[in-house]
Amino acid sequence: MTAATTTVNTLPEAVADGLAAGTLCPYLGPGLLALCAGARPPANALELAAVLTARVSVPGKIRNRLTAAAQFIENFKHRKTLVGAMDAAFAAAPEPSALHRWLAALPSPFIVDAWYDDTLRRALAGRSDWAEVQGLAQSEHFGTWTGWYQADGTPSAQPLDAPTVFYKPWGGRSPASNYLVSDSDFVEVLTEIDIQTPIPAIVQQRRAGAGFVFLGCRFDDQLPRAFARQVMKRSAGPHWAVLPEEPTRMERRFLEEQGIVRIALPLAEVAAALAGVPEAA
Repeated sequence: MTAATTTVNTLPEAVADGLAAGTLCPYLGPGLLALCAGARPPANALELAAVLTARVSVPGKIRNRLTAAAQFIENFKHRKTLVGAMDAAFAAAPEPSALHRWLAALPSPFIVDAWYDDTLRRALAGRSDWAEVQGLAQSEHFGTWTGWYQADGTPSAQPLDAPTVFYKPWGGRSPASNYLVSDSDFVEVLTEIDIQTPIPAIVQQRRAGAGFVFLGCRFDDQLPRAFARQVMKRSAGPHWAVLPEEPTRMERRFLEEQGIVRIALPLAEVAAALAGVPEAA
């Protein structure tokens, strides 16, 4: 039995206070790119599929299905072609928004970023007390689920116990072009994720005392729902999601199941309130 989705139309003080205190952790999605100025990389799965299939021809019936299109490219043009296409797709480097910079300055025990761009990584560049962990594709790193990097991008053979851990479960362009994007990439991870094998141990430990604030995320596809559900598992809560759009049936069900309070405000308005800057015209 689940309760009805709770929706608020103002930004609760508890959200800003929890983020500032490190008891709420940011969970970022591709929608955060809408706050950035300048050239932007693809900001959703459909846009990314369009970019990849403009570079490599795929059958029409899968042209708009990101993971299937990526799998076709990997199977028929080699994994290196897929990685190169992803690198090109995310070569654009927009200026981190005020919200990115505000989030990067927080004492968060960890930050989750479920997209492939480097925007928050650049916002974190002014700090040295953080480390990054990224999900790895089994086709390239069989038997190893995550890769660790120091703040300067230097790989680490061991997990790093930094004050802030920047977790990219789907990988990212920097520092090493790690991507979970094809059907097989996700199947490998989803086969194990329910028993938490692909989730870094330090994230599992730190989430026990934290809740999440979802920013720029949609849950209208099974992949973001599956990853969010498993990253949140056994976390303390509470959980909030900035979702101005009316949720789909599956989104509403997910919010109910996970006890996530929907904040029905535009992301730009929430960003302005949190980062203390005026909204863009």
